Amino acid sequence: MVGYGYPYERPPMEKSDKSPSTCLQGGRIAPPRCLRLADDVIRMRRRELLLLVGGVMTTGRALRAQQKAMPVIGYLMGGSPGPATAPLVAAFRRGLSETGYVEGQNLAIEFRAAEGHYDRAPALVADLVGRKVDVILAAYDNAALAAKSATSTIPIVCGISSDPVQLGLVASFNRPGGNVTGVSSMMAELMPKRLELLSELVPQARVIALLVNPNNAISDAIVRDVGKAARAMAREVQILKAGNESEIDAAFATLSQSHVDALLVDSDPYYYSRREQLVTLTALHSVPAIYYWREFPASGGLISYGASVVGLFHQTGIYVGQILNGARPADLPVQQPTTFELVINLKTAKSLGLMIPPSILARADEVIE
Repeated sequence: MVGYGYPYERPPMEKSDKSPSTCLQGGRIAPPRCLRLADDVIRMRRRELLLLVGGVMTTGRALRAQQKAMPVIGYLMGGSPGPATAPLVAAFRRGLSETGYVEGQNLAIEFRAAEGHYDRAPALVADLVGRKVDVILAAYDNAALAAKSATSTIPIVCGISSDPVQLGLVASFNRPGGNVTGVSSMMAELMPKRLELLSELVPQARVIALLVNPNNAISDAIVRDVGKAARAMAREVQILKAGNESEIDAAFATLSQSHVDALLVDSDPYYYSRREQLVTLTALHSVPAIYYWREFPASGGLISYGASVVGLFHQTGIYVGQILNGARPADLPVQQPTTFELVINLKTAKSLGLMIPPSILARADEVIE
């Protein structure tokens, strides 16, 4: 017989010249040899089955161990998840892939979004620390500060807009020390330069509004620096504060009543996620505005000046991957952009009745027509 439990052919019964009566033992017939062999086979198959079950259990434990060993990244974003921030997440994933990590294959990412409520940063960080993530990506200043305060052991990679040394995140750009490194876009330091460009673009502007997020850890420093630069150019600055969608609407209502000549938008991560709203409102109120990343004029804004945010997030992905591969944050210098993009939307300029000065056009890296 061939089948599960009986993989062998049953051997023929042994011939005997004895009569059936000689097999009688106490009125019972002795078991034939073939039945004893069948019993041996059954016992053997039972042992094999137990070994098989034990092997499956061992394999299951090994797979669970592998899944547990998969590194986990905690990703803290300042804005809201969705199409507006998708290019940054894609750039981050691309940087990870260049170091050998692909989400869902050998890496997991836990996303936490502040949605403009920067006061949530400590709680969001505490959640990730409690989950024992392997690396934290802090994509805005408040998150970086909260992460540094929460842990000295989990590596932290920052994607921030200001000077990490002044914030107290690292000892120096070249030798960060501790568990923090990353990329600084130096957006805050470029605010006076944007004010200068805006004054050149709209030379008749005497009152310039500064839209700033009061929830940002560096908002006071930005107000101070822009005010100082404006006084040097004999310009008046009106401060508009907005930290959520309704406050942005209210700020533009105030702007229209105050006879502001131009608008300088703070380089805030939440504003990046609300760029469609900002561009729409500046068009509605016919106010010339300068932004910090090219995605604003690409969405219909007038002009921007700053580093490539996609390039910056690509670098954070590379740094996170290098740390997972064994590099120490203390040994990875904080990266800074070396080039900045001046992007102009001529269609928007025409709708505002503005003639872009040749001096600005000549310096433009990209002109959207």
